[in-house]
Amino acid sequence: MQSYELLREVFEKAAPKKVSADLGLSISMIYKWSEAPDHAAGSGTGNPLDRIEALIQSTGDQRLVQWICERAGGFFILNPKNAPHPHFLIPATNQIVQEFADLLAVIATAAADSQITSAEAKQIRARWEELKTVTEGFVACCEEGNFNSLRNASAKKVAG
Repeated sequence: MQSYELLREVFEKAAPKKVSADLGLSISMIYKWSEAPDHAAGSGTGNPLDRIEALIQSTGDQRLVQWICERAGGFFILNPKNAPHPHFLIPATNQIVQEFADLLAVIATAAADSQITSAEAKQIRARWEELKTVTEGFVACCEEGNFNSLRNASAKKVAG
């Protein structure tokens, strides 16, 4: 789905007039966001979704996405199709265990004095996000039946 198509659907439920007033923008600007860009004429208004996408691509910084997700009451987990898949099940399992151990270490250190500071909470959140991403990649490999690499590597070790 293109960004302007999504905005068109959003504006079916959220009145463009209200959005215009809430954002302090003209209603024509809001309507332009939901129109397909006219690349041939070189005109068209870049809508906020396209600009956010361009900013993420330019910076390569996923914290932008995480920030947006947090503002919407959720969290961001990188799609495992965009992250390198572990080739072997055992190293992937070890990585999950290590990430979990790292998270527990941060929690234990933070809770040692029976209180959690804002900085400690940020560290806990960062470790948690990393654990979720690594685990999601592992689960996706499991769902895809990605066990052939493990079997092939084990066979080569026995034969070698």
